[in-house]
Amino acid sequence: MCGAPDCRHPEAPARSAGRNWRGPFRKTPDRLLGMGLIRLYQLTLSGFIGNSCRHIPTCSEFGYEAVARHGLWPGGWMTLFRVARCGPGGASGLDPVPETLAGRQHWWMPWRYWRPSHSA
Repeated sequence: MCGAPDCRHPEAPARSAGRNWRGPFRKTPDRLLGMGLIRLYQLTLSGFIGNSCRHIPTCSEFGYEAVARHGLWPGGWMTLFRVARCGPGGASGLDPVPETLAGRQHWWMPWRYWRPSHSA
């Protein structure tokens, strides 16, 4: 048995670094605020609500990534609409955050963020 912190059993699975997106993003105050609020939700209320999201990634993971990639305004709208789609009678399955926003999505037309991963 090894006492070093980096010593693992060869068959042990690697530990996950976390469930949230770890890609590069601009660290602006609005993004950090939005991501911080989502992380606060994950650490406090998420445990009481339970694991009942019907999508992959979960709604909070989707929101974290959407805000990190696209900023608080577009990412916030995408997250709000994603949570609305998660309710009874809503969609389910794989629904990733788009890497880039479509040309038709503008800040003054938030309804166009309803289905950001599908082309219209």
